[in-house]
Amino acid sequence: MSTTPDKSAPAAVPAPAPRPRERRQRVQAAETGMAVLKGLARLGGRASLTAIAAQIDESPAKVHRYLVSLMEEGFVAQEAGTQQYHLGFEALQIGLAAMRQADPLRLSEASLIRLRERLEVTCFVAVMGNKGPTIVRIEEPGLPVTVNVRVGSVMPLLWSATGRVFLGMLDESSVQALALAELDALTPDQRALLDADDPLGQLREPVRAQGCAAVRDTNLKGISAVAAPVRDYTGRVCAVLTALGATGGFDASIDGPVGRAVREEAAAISASLGYPA
Repeated sequence: MSTTPDKSAPAAVPAPAPRPRERRQRVQAAETGMAVLKGLARLGGRASLTAIAAQIDESPAKVHRYLVSLMEEGFVAQEAGTQQYHLGFEALQIGLAAMRQADPLRLSEASLIRLRERLEVTCFVAVMGNKGPTIVRIEEPGLPVTVNVRVGSVMPLLWSATGRVFLGMLDESSVQALALAELDALTPDQRALLDADDPLGQLREPVRAQGCAAVRDTNLKGISAVAAPVRDYTGRVCAVLTALGATGGFDASIDGPVGRAVREEAAAISASLGYPA
């Protein structure tokens, strides 16, 4: 038996769109939820309700409501014994996804282009290879200074700004072994430029104090450079950002325009890698 639709029945009415006030309340709720997660992360990923509430300056009762919702979604879990809250499985998955994207070479590309266009100098990123600091990305201005450095070039630890950052900020035995090998190969004139008692310490101390390195005519005659470290989320130096140019028109002072720009871009890359500057 066939039936015909009842034309007298009222048509379905779509649900009303959220009012501006409702939308704002939802946004505020999301912001508070994110604040709870970030506060928990700042506390090391594990903390009590009281500590989380103090961290984000909210009442424990309010924070508890959000923690319950976050637990339901898997972003937070609670330890039965201590009653402390910790980041859950879903938060771990987000962190792992972010870490997989945290490639210092890829993230440095925008900084290299900005430095090249802003300063009109040659700039590059180097990582520590088995033979020493090795250039892996380079950008040159329209009329580059003729410098014999290319992708794959290995920079000296003792005489280049790039190398001195690695030397000063990496205590790994492999780096120290390469530095000692360079020392053994120095000419008498080169050795005379270094402290006879502690040549490596002489080079490390300024880098550690200033957080970067600058050289004038030490690696290549007529060429100066400024370099700054790029750190991963653990704080380890994973790469070095360097700008260089002809000494006559290149301000290699740490606080000059080149030095500031290099340090700012290195800090920006580090932040993208998860380093809390």
